[in-house]
Amino acid sequence: MASIEYLTRAEDKPVRHRRVSAWLQATPLTLTFALFFIVPLVITLVVSFWDFNEYQIIPAFTLKNYAAIFDGCSSMTDMCVTFKTYLSTIRFCAIVWAVTLVLGFAIAYFLAFHVRSTAMQTVLFLVCTIPFWTSNVIRMISWIPLLGRNGLVNQALIGAHLIDQPLEWLLYSNFSVTLAFVHLYTFFMIVPIFNAMMRIDRSLLEAARDAGASGWQVVREVVVPLSKTGIVIGSIFVITIVMGDFLTVGVMGGQQIASVGKIIQVQTGYLQFPAAAANAVVLLAVVLMIVWGLTRVVDIRKEL
Repeated sequence: MASIEYLTRAEDKPVRHRRVSAWLQATPLTLTFALFFIVPLVITLVVSFWDFNEYQIIPAFTLKNYAAIFDGCSSMTDMCVTFKTYLSTIRFCAIVWAVTLVLGFAIAYFLAFHVRSTAMQTVLFLVCTIPFWTSNVIRMISWIPLLGRNGLVNQALIGAHLIDQPLEWLLYSNFSVTLAFVHLYTFFMIVPIFNAMMRIDRSLLEAARDAGASGWQVVREVVVPLSKTGIVIGSIFVITIVMGDFLTVGVMGGQQIASVGKIIQVQTGYLQFPAAAANAVVLLAVVLMIVWGLTRVVDIRKEL
């Protein structure tokens, strides 16, 4: 009997050792996550309930910051500023998501199924990363000489006698903001979709072709369903970034287009930190609902 207990304790020691080792390995990442994500999030939530005036932040509980966000939103005849701003932001988000999804899927499909050489895939991936070799501001400013009233695009169109006068909507407009978003964030859609496509068993594609499926049918019935994890992950990346972006909207919109991120940036500039924190909390809630909806479509944890 004693020998059985001794053997049991001896078997339990490696198990406990592995558990302790696992906890020690996870501790640095857990502390980093808590320090740079959980703590700032909690501070933002707390500050959103504080009061403030023109001179200082008052650590006194109040709901006026949230009340100010939804001021006038109870009216059934006129849409409040908050709803208009979120509608504008979500519209940008939807357009950018659709365009980056089409471009990202097409590029990832080409790299995964038409480029056979691993070396060439690597080279083309590096080409896709070229925009990231410079800062976002420089990449956005580079569009101004192209899209401006006297820019290269307008000059080319006038020179080709396609238009009589410069197109005003090319720059500092919804078009230029959307174009900049697509330029900046398409790569975030390419990478996860490409990763998902590389995991597809090529024999499935051959079996579909042998069964008489056309190229479009293979893409629709085989490639898209098996790439849905990458599509959802890329969509989460693009949507979360665009929803909170204020720099692109400010530069490419000529400071004339409203977005939720821009409102938060302006409030921060005026030192209205509690109001900005309240807007950030509401924005986070909206983004989390969108992400939750995407994860209902595909259970990422099961697919990875």
